[in-house]
Amino acid sequence: MYTLITVLIFIVCILLILIVLVQNSKGGGLASNFQSSNQVMGVRKTTDFLEKATWVLAVSLVVLAVLGSAFIPREQVTEQQSRVQDQIQNAVDPTQVPNFPTTAPEDTSK
Repeated sequence: MYTLITVLIFIVCILLILIVLVQNSKGGGLASNFQSSNQVMGVRKTTDFLEKATWVLAVSLVVLAVLGSAFIPREQVTEQQSRVQDQIQNAVDPTQVPNFPTTAPEDTSK
């Protein structure tokens, strides 16, 4: 399920990128190419479609992201501790005084 949601997120991201790139902030973009009067979809309807498609894709991306986080595969905890807990238990006590190795004095009387 997680893989399916991840693939859907990538598809929505690509579609959202394409829709946003088609738009123009000044009302041009894809809508400016359709200036003939015999259009089935006028300039305003094309702009409305692009805006609605942007909102639908943005909302679907958020919903898929939340669903994806809910379906993240988690390992079953069966008598295993996490790595962090293992490191905490095996850590050296910081209040402990370090033991420095002592060497026997060398015999210089030879």
